[in-house]
Amino acid sequence: QVQLVESGGGSVQVGGSLRLACVASGYTLNHNCAGWWRQTPGKEREGVAQLNSGGSATYAASAQGRFIISKDAAKNTMYLELNSLKPEDTGAYICAVGNYRCGGNEMSKYKYHYWGQGTQVNVSS
Repeated sequence: QVQLVESGGGSVQVGGSLRLACVASGYTLNHNCAGWWRQTPGKEREGVAQLNSGGSATYAASAQGRFIISKDAAKNTMYLELNSLKPEDTGAYICAVGNYRCGGNEMSKYKYHYWGQGTQVNVSS
């Protein structure tokens, strides 16, 4: 059984930083799709950052230059570093992994098969 458990969310002021972590069990973080998504009330879940199969990363335009996605294979843990946070970054950050390889400039939810419960990030001005 695959379990993804996120942590590291919280409340910060504009310009602050957070580091989110996603520990995977029952699934090995390898070269398949692994990424972070954001859910806000009334909006469709949006992809924030993705580790591509070739080793590169894909970021949403809103995250480019401010967020960094990474993983520690030894700990089977994926991270998302959030910097220069803005109020519009507020939301539940959900980690997800898939059974297929992925890449390109866009994130597709159809390539993700397992989802965590999310960790809430609140950015206030």
